[in-house]
Amino acid sequence: MSRKPRIAVVGSANVDLTTFSDTFPRPGETLFGKSFHLGFGGKGANQAVAARLCGADVVMVANVGNDLFGQATVDNFTNIGIDASRVRIVDGVSSGVAPIFVEPNGQNRIIVVKGANDTLQPADVDAAAAALRGVDTIVLQFEIPLDTVAYTVQFARKHGIRCIVNPAPAQPIRADSLCGADYFVPNESEAELITGLPVHCTDDARKCATALLQLGFRRVILTLGARGSLLATAEASELLPPFPVTPTDTTGAGDAFIGSFAVFLAEGLPEKDALTRASLYAALSTMRVGTQTSFHTRVEFEAEWTRRNGRP
Repeated sequence: MSRKPRIAVVGSANVDLTTFSDTFPRPGETLFGKSFHLGFGGKGANQAVAARLCGADVVMVANVGNDLFGQATVDNFTNIGIDASRVRIVDGVSSGVAPIFVEPNGQNRIIVVKGANDTLQPADVDAAAAALRGVDTIVLQFEIPLDTVAYTVQFARKHGIRCIVNPAPAQPIRADSLCGADYFVPNESEAELITGLPVHCTDDARKCATALLQLGFRRVILTLGARGSLLATAEASELLPPFPVTPTDTTGAGDAFIGSFAVFLAEGLPEKDALTRASLYAALSTMRVGTQTSFHTRVEFEAEWTRRNGRP
């Protein structure tokens, strides 16, 4: 396309507090960890940063607390080149935080304290309407009130804007309030919670995706970690293979997938090509520590894409 894609993320902004440890303490036990990393995160912010690093113009709609982390979060967006003029600092609540615990194999466990993220309301979406109407894609997650997510899906539908909903972290939903989205992109645990069906193998994934389609979603992308991803529509489903890597920290890989997919799709790539590229972008993020700090620039990504595929 002749101009940069323009992506809006309506969602969360947190500060991640990541601890690396060989084992996890038992109740009442104190252990020494191996290392600690503090960085900017939140699923919404992570997806915005991934989209920006992939080359899009990005506007962020979010709330942060009037505390140590709030202004720092706004400054981080600005420094990366994200339009943070619709990020509101809210008095009386903390900024969102996410303590993250990482095992030696890269597997993570996360506790999210939503804080100011839980104050993001439909009125904030209306206040950002002028900016939102000019974007190619709106991206949403579940670290803000679900009523706000549903309202934004309706906004996108009304204005003919592509909408991607990432139902993370997992929680029960009213499917009829969200099925106006163009893409519904859960991981295994999120899909299991929503449908009540297990996802232990590829056949399970296909059944789960079918159940989501029957709820009214038009296009389902079920991310399966090291098994790749499954694209399902009413007509067919297809398993897209993963790119092999040796992971160091899987934190934020799902956000890397969502943010990069939004950009590749907005650039006009065919759907499967966009998904394949997003799969590599997400895989590469697992080779670095942290969330936003693990995301690759577009130049870095293109070099690795060419190396693995032998073509641009």
